[in-house]
Amino acid sequence: MEKKICILDYGSGNTRSVFNIINSISKNVVISNEEEDINNATHLILPGVGAYSSSMNKIKEKIPLECLKNNIFLSKKPFLGICVGMQVLSTFGFEFEKSKGLNFIEGEVKKVEFDQQNLILPHVGWNSIIKNNLKNELLLDIEDGEDFYFVHSFEFIPKNLDDVLAYVDYGKKIVSIIKKDNIFGVQFHPEKSQSSGVKLLTNFINIL
Repeated sequence: MEKKICILDYGSGNTRSVFNIINSISKNVVISNEEEDINNATHLILPGVGAYSSSMNKIKEKIPLECLKNNIFLSKKPFLGICVGMQVLSTFGFEFEKSKGLNFIEGEVKKVEFDQQNLILPHVGWNSIIKNNLKNELLLDIEDGEDFYFVHSFEFIPKNLDDVLAYVDYGKKIVSIIKKDNIFGVQFHPEKSQSSGVKLLTNFINIL
């Protein structure tokens, strides 16, 4: 089956970087918020940088959400949220104010809190992921402890821990990859994670 990847366009700052790395894997990729492109896609990606509430406002304004939901929940197309694009999959976020998320995966996004006072926020840089589900197809050929690039101060706290594919250890265990059915989210930036990011995105594109 020919793969067609649609990177959802709502003005996120990392959209072009995500496009560039996907384009190195598959030439059949577009940046769009048009219903026709969403309907024609086999795989959907929601990038994200910035604050939860402002990202949600832009998503609601620029992305046809009913069309997107039909493609995710009825057509069961693989969907990947990146960084804030992962966080807005939750039910609520608490950055500056309580904001409603997309509620694709039940949970809340809150500021990272830990006891170790020598740790600072944002959590920036390379860190190892700890697999919670060793057999998932998104993690094919990705080693337990493999490094990815993180930039965040908030964490996804899922209602169901079975939705967690991997954690990162930064003062405590923080969700780094989440999954529910055909919906995936990564807290790190695969587009900044060099060969590890290429492997993960290739795996995502190969999911049917």
